Amino acid sequence: MNVWIGVIVLIPCLFLGGWMVVYSGSDDPKNLHYLLWKQGLVQMDPNRALETMVDDPNRDSLVIGKSEDELKVRFGYLRQPSEASTYLRYCLFNSPWYGKTVKFLRDSNWMVVFKDGKVTDLVRAEGC
Repeated sequence: MNVWIGVIVLIPCLFLGGWMVVYSGSDDPKNLHYLLWKQGLVQMDPNRALETMVDDPNRDSLVIGKSEDELKVRFGYLRQPSEASTYLRYCLFNSPWYGKTVKFLRDSNWMVVFKDGKVTDLVRAEGC
């Protein structure tokens, strides 16, 4: 009986340990810490999370449909275009989102587009 309990405990531990070794990179969207953060189960440095989002194919679900207040809870603060870098303002000016309600997630290149108080688009401003 004790052997079965040991096996039942050991298998999930081996699985989680293996997962943590394989996806240990801090910018890997399969990193266990990032996955738990996405579910709202742990805290994560917002700047690190924004960097990890670059390679996350499901990143839109983190912001689409969210209000500004919900984004502030998740990411800490948003920047107005007037507060963003010259490069980001240039990217916005030369994009299809110019003239819309837009904010930037912290000091990152992530731009969120709002309509009726909710995020409709998540855009990575790069290569402008």
